Amino acid sequence: MQPRIKLSLLLSMAVIFFLTSCGSKTNKEGRYIPENAVFALHLNGESLHSKLSWEEIKQSELFKEAYSDSNTTALMKSVMDNPENTGIDVKNDVVVFMVKDSTGEGGYIAVEGTVKDAAKFKQFNISANKTPATETEKDGIHFLASEKMTSSWKDDKFVMVMDVPAFNRYNRMKEFGDDSTANATPGMKRDLNALVAQIFSLKEDKSLGKEEKFSDLVKTKGDIHFWLNIEALGLSSSNMPGMAALSMINLKKIYEGSRMTATVSFDNGKIDADFVSYSGKEMTDLVKKYSGSNISTEMVKRIPSKNVAALFALNFKPEGIREYLKLLGVEGFANMGAGFLGFTMDDFIKANKGDIVLSVTDFVQDSTGGKPDFSVLFSASIGDKPSFGKLVEAGKKLGKEKLGENSPMVSYNMNDNYFVIGNKKADVDKYIATANNSSVDFLDKISGNSSAGYVNFQYIMKAMESDAKRDSITYTIYDASVKMWDNLTFTGTGFKNGGSTSHLEINLVDKSTNSLKQLHNYFGILAAAKKKQDEKFKNDFRMDEVVPDTTTVN
Repeated sequence: MQPRIKLSLLLSMAVIFFLTSCGSKTNKEGRYIPENAVFALHLNGESLHSKLSWEEIKQSELFKEAYSDSNTTALMKSVMDNPENTGIDVKNDVVVFMVKDSTGEGGYIAVEGTVKDAAKFKQFNISANKTPATETEKDGIHFLASEKMTSSWKDDKFVMVMDVPAFNRYNRMKEFGDDSTANATPGMKRDLNALVAQIFSLKEDKSLGKEEKFSDLVKTKGDIHFWLNIEALGLSSSNMPGMAALSMINLKKIYEGSRMTATVSFDNGKIDADFVSYSGKEMTDLVKKYSGSNISTEMVKRIPSKNVAALFALNFKPEGIREYLKLLGVEGFANMGAGFLGFTMDDFIKANKGDIVLSVTDFVQDSTGGKPDFSVLFSASIGDKPSFGKLVEAGKKLGKEKLGENSPMVSYNMNDNYFVIGNKKADVDKYIATANNSSVDFLDKISGNSSAGYVNFQYIMKAMESDAKRDSITYTIYDASVKMWDNLTFTGTGFKNGGSTSHLEINLVDKSTNSLKQLHNYFGILAAAKKKQDEKFKNDFRMDEVVPDTTTVN
């Protein structure tokens, strides 16, 4: 008997494990979001509240000013005193999403969350409506319907739906055939109550609750999750005015199965964002096969200055360009265009080894407030030098046609390995001549990735300090920005779990405080400065002679 019991136990554990594994790709956050939603925004209420409490928000000067404003109603003051006076559980998750009509000309936006006090929720929505709301109840769902919005709740869940009408809805005379429009017709208002009922009765397999990619998104630790269904946008030349010329391009191959997700976290001293881009089978196969490896740190080190304001680097497989053009159905047109310039697509692919670097350095602002001066370099690694020579000749031909025979605007140079073009000849020549001109301090952060970007906010802003001192208000904004923003790095981290992944990191000057609190304080300063700016403009406008602010900052 004992072996049989052990066998039964093992079988039971296996079944439980199997069911758990199968269910791991579902999620509760998307349970009431239609699968065809164009975008969805998930706010992690508990996490956000832990990083910036309402009591902290109430201490800001901007909040105090809004509270004391004579135009602030008693209802709004009640909400500002305590957001839970809305009846909503503000420490719980909130979801916002949009669904488009099948015609692509309109749709609706919905907000979903948790009701903490149904009586307060009802009273808040009645008081907030400028027009009387019609109250009904059906199948346990309570509706408060006004002209442009319906607020509803069932048990502890609320759904608020707002109409997003088509621009030319009243000029069309055909029925909308998609259920997502709730049988709305041109010239008539959308039945928002019917939409709410559809959302509450939504089958799980028709929702994002069963979408594996959405499950992977919301299970990623973060404060905000963003979902974009590019396929649901319905991009085509037929619904993009003025884009009829794109009809030759097979856009469906690009947006079919295309989704993009993002997770944002407000960490101490930085804002982190992780992105995943998904495609249909053909595009996915192409990306997997022809994705680049690592950017060339050798090319980055050749930049003849440590004063880097911005940089972008990319590694790619040139032969993938041909396959991409084939997928779009424009390979023939590309060959025709290349032939007109004196080379072939084979020349282009052979010419490029697959590395490019773009940099902006030595950023200097003229003390008189004139245009800033800087050095721009674009470099590419050479695969086949004779083929690359054809590209250079084509570029010279275009340059003569567009800029004139002896334009001094750009200079270029090349050797057996690299081609570089820029706006300062000395930097172009130095890039070619010296292998290790500089060693930038951010190189470790971006190396080992197929694409990378960097922006040094501190360097750019400090170079513009003299211009910011032209008046006290401008300097207030400038000073707050210098104390806030440090730098930005972006890295393409490769193809993982069926999608192309990338990471964005915005670093702040204050490394000890979470970035959500810092953003709150920063935007408060900007709002106060904007108010002063508006008041100054009004005062100056009232005067017969406009007197500029001559207050300077030493």
